[in-house]
Formats: sequence, structure tokens, C-alpha cells
Amino acid sequence: MPRRHRTPPPSPLPQRDGIDPVRLRLPPDPDGVWGSVRDHLVARFGAAIGVARVDAMLREGRFAAADGPVGAADPYTAGRYVWFHRDFAAEERVPFEVGVVYRDERIVVADKPHFLATTPRGRHITETALARLRSGLGLPLLQPAHRLDRLTAGLVLFVVRPEDRGAYQTLFRDRLVRKEYEAVAPYDPGVALPVTVRSRIEKERGVLAAREVAGEPNAESRIELLEHRAGLGRYRLRPTTGRTHQLRVHMNALGLPLLNDPLYPVVREEEPDSYARPLQLLARALEFTDPVTGVPYRFESRLRLAQWPR
Repeated sequence: MPRRHRTPPPSPLPQRDGIDPVRLRLPPDPDGVWGSVRDHLVARFGAAIGVARVDAMLREGRFAAADGPVGAADPYTAGRYVWFHRDFAAEERVPFEVGVVYRDERIVVADKPHFLATTPRGRHITETALARLRSGLGLPLLQPAHRLDRLTAGLVLFVVRPEDRGAYQTLFRDRLVRKEYEAVAPYDPGVALPVTVRSRIEKERGVLAAREVAGEPNAESRIELLEHRAGLGRYRLRPTTGRTHQLRVHMNALGLPLLNDPLYPVVREEEPDSYARPLQLLARALEFTDPVTGVPYRFESRLRLAQWPR
């Protein structure tokens, strides 16, 4: 018979700063190693945060089950769900706000500023567009339909109701969203534009920069010059695919690396963000037919690239 998966009960803990609590399901313990929930928590987290910290969190009621707080003496029960909030490291606040371009009962289209991550990841947890929007709009179930690089500014589509998320994600998966970006980069009259760049891009885990390799293309970008002055060009970029750093890689391959790019053509050592020198890349427009209502939409960012001479 097919194995049935039990649906977890709702979390007894509210979000904190727009971040969901961690959910654990206590694993089987056929040898009876863990006499109490504390024994398992110490075995699982003691090496990372210390036994004293686990005990302090238990005393403070930081661990909760569906039926109430988890105590240090609670007997171990395999399959029981336990929730808790992690201790977040202090994060420097990104000094720019998230704008809301459009909002209804299904979606939120936000203008994400440079330097703000889209979703919690790595060392960026509370300083993310998702956490800020959940808290600021009172929408704890909000989820992104796609993501934008932390250093890139512009439009991101979020979904209000979990049951709708798959429909909007499918738009991006099936390339039914027309995306337009704007960039500032050097102007070179020797580069013939417009041009469609196709190549194979790979990004290795733990390596900051993506790279082009031989093989069947998996990335395609249309690149147009809108205007130029003072040795710089303003470009319209239209990606057909969505590989990591695709536009940055393709512009660099043309000999037109984006202004203030810390990875292309040369990877610079990680350093504190220079808010006065943002990467000159902006997700300018999103265009799609709403998969729920059938209404065609085109949204345009209200942000501007600061380093285009005016």
C-alpha cells in the first residue's frame, strides 16, 4: 500500500520579524537512546549552540508542540512535532525601503531595493524583502513566486495565498513572464547591438561567480542599447531564461561589465556593502497573464539607476 504522509499541525508559534519558526519532527528511536525530548535536542543541537543554550531555551519556553510548551522532562515520542525560533545574528539594516507597486487579494508586486535579499538565506534572514513585507503588510503567508539577486533592484512578484503559489511559479517555469531589465555599463561602439546572446552557464555551489562553459546553451538574453553618453551606455536586457547571474555573465562576455559589479569581470574579496555604489542592474518590468483571473498585467518599477548621467 502507498505510504501515507501525515499533514503537520499548524505552528503554535507566530512568526517573529516575518520569519517562520523551525519545525522538527522527532525521528524514530528504535534503540531508546533518547529518554526525553531534551536528550534529543542536546544530541541534535548541542554541538552547534552548546548544551547550556539548549537548556536555557527549554527553560524559556522557546520549544513548543501543538499541545503547548515542551519541557526538559517531556518523554521522547517519535513523530511528535516541535517548533522553535532560531537565534538570529544581528544584521545591519539595509537603508532602503521596499516599495509596493501593486497589491490585491492574490499577489503583491514589490520594488526590491539594491542590497536587500529576496528571501532568508545564509547570513541574510530578517533583512530580506519577504520578512519586511510579511511584517509591514500583515501577510504572514506571503511567498515569492520567483527571486531576484540581492544586489539587483526592481520588481519581484509575491503570492498572498499558499494555494495560488504554484500557478504563479508555473508562469516563470514555463517562461510565460516577459521580463525587462535596465543596466548601465561601458559604451563600446565596436560591440554590434542589438544582439541575442546564447551560451551555457554553470554555477558551482560555494563559488561566487558563474561561468560560461562549452556545451548546449541553457541561457539566452536579448541586449539592446537605449542611449549612451559620457562613455557609458544604458541598456535594455530581456532574458528568455533565468540562470544565476545570467545577465551579468552575458554583458561581461560582450566586454560590457555592469557598473559596480563585484564579480564580473574580476571577483573582489567580500567586503561591507557600499550603499553609494549599487550594482547598476534593475528589473524594470514584468508582463504576464494572471493564471487565476486571465487578466493581462504589465508592471513597471518606480526605481531608477542612480549612476546614469542625467
